[in-house]
Amino acid sequence: MTFSKETNHESTDSKNTDTAFQSFKLAAPLLKNVAELGYTQATAVQAQVIPAALAGGDLLVSSQTGSGKTAAFLLPLINQLIEDNPNNSPVPGRAQPKVLVLCPTRELAQQVTADAVNLVRGFKGIRIATVMGGMPYGKQIQAIKGASLVVATPGRLLDLCDSKAIRLDDVKQLVIDEADRMLDMGFADDLEAIDKRCAGRTQTLMFSATFAPKIMSLANELTSNAKRIELAHAGEKHANIEQKLHWADSVSHKHKLLEHILADATLDQAVIFASTQVESEKIADTLRANGYEATALHGAMPQAVRMRRLESLRKGHTKILVATDVAARGIDVPRITHVINFGLPMKPEDYTHRIGRTGRAGRSGVAVTLVEHRDRAKIRNIERFTQQDIVASVIAGLEPQAKPSFGGGGGRPGGGRPGGGNRSGGGGRYGSGARSESRSGGGRSDGNHFAARSSEPRPAGDSRPGNRFGDSRPARSADSRPARSGDSRPSAGPRFAKPKTGGQRRNFSGS
Repeated sequence: MTFSKETNHESTDSKNTDTAFQSFKLAAPLLKNVAELGYTQATAVQAQVIPAALAGGDLLVSSQTGSGKTAAFLLPLINQLIEDNPNNSPVPGRAQPKVLVLCPTRELAQQVTADAVNLVRGFKGIRIATVMGGMPYGKQIQAIKGASLVVATPGRLLDLCDSKAIRLDDVKQLVIDEADRMLDMGFADDLEAIDKRCAGRTQTLMFSATFAPKIMSLANELTSNAKRIELAHAGEKHANIEQKLHWADSVSHKHKLLEHILADATLDQAVIFASTQVESEKIADTLRANGYEATALHGAMPQAVRMRRLESLRKGHTKILVATDVAARGIDVPRITHVINFGLPMKPEDYTHRIGRTGRAGRSGVAVTLVEHRDRAKIRNIERFTQQDIVASVIAGLEPQAKPSFGGGGGRPGGGRPGGGNRSGGGGRYGSGARSESRSGGGRSDGNHFAARSSEPRPAGDSRPGNRFGDSRPARSADSRPARSGDSRPSAGPRFAKPKTGGQRRNFSGS
């Protein structure tokens, strides 16, 4: 979470309700921590979710990336832990958390943990722990003892549950962050198993980018009479992000366009998205050979390497990061001014998550998509999903020689076709050029009997039967899961970086 001066862009049936944190019924010590971190104004999602969560009951929340949803659920959850331990007494060393936050990737889990740690400073009675793949089991088993709030990726959590290293019987509040991404990454049956293990909980908070049918099916299984709070929808316009499209004749043409964009004097830091791990390495190698400060980030890298590279980006030492969707999930670096889609995303909704890496914390950003004419259908699908046309631009001297057939594709120059991205016909689902993240090597990480799980997406074409959440994997019990390798991705550390002081009103937001 970072400082923000943004106006939150909500759906047409919701109001912009920025509110002072002091108006919420939060414990005085917690409000003191919030104030010391420099936060005064809540974002729209925080203004709606915090009072609703404090009131009790299940919530299903849809909000835009960067809207501040992490604080929206952390503040009421931590407030409940404070009320349960008014004397701020140290908790017993049992591995039985009261609050459980599930994240699809390692980097998101680490960011949520860092935010929570900043909010509970001075509270001896609240310990925070992270459970995720790629880290030694022994250290995590020690960390979860006495932890009242655990942030976890599903695979490693179930491994620890199966070995009886942690129990979920005492969980009272469950948060499922980025539920849509959970399903995309094949965690549906893991969520079902976790749901059964903490069946005695009193509250479930589910956050998702959309209320798609598969999300509603999941919500029906995991929540009860959930109140819906919608602050984003598929057509949500990133008003502070300038979106451009450049047609390219070939990969070499895309590289020339890329280097022209990177020469922009307004570029501070940039994330370049590649479709595959191999492509990310090749792009980074080419850029470094041409004198650019670029590094790759993808799921096949060892955890320690990924953490170092993310930390370098966060500190501003790395100017250009070339990443895959899986590895880049959860990056929240306010200085990222440009997002460049060198390879198109696997699904249209991933486009909105990608461009959301820029324009954060009230800043403006630029999102550029480089596309060959053979990928017209993919652009059209993105435009339909976002309900916006992506305006095609031309760079003098780098014009495409082949002209796109605008009758069958998106990216019209000069503002788009009549009717915008809602035009029907053509396109359909696309499969070519989809991301092909390979599963990371796994097995045991510290010589014990545990086997890590993988959170990489299932390969395209997997024909195994699905479960009731629309996932490609068959439903299975918690006791019959085969061992898998890896589990999600790491993060760059705290997002509570305190900004320079100023006279304007402050609020904070996160991914």
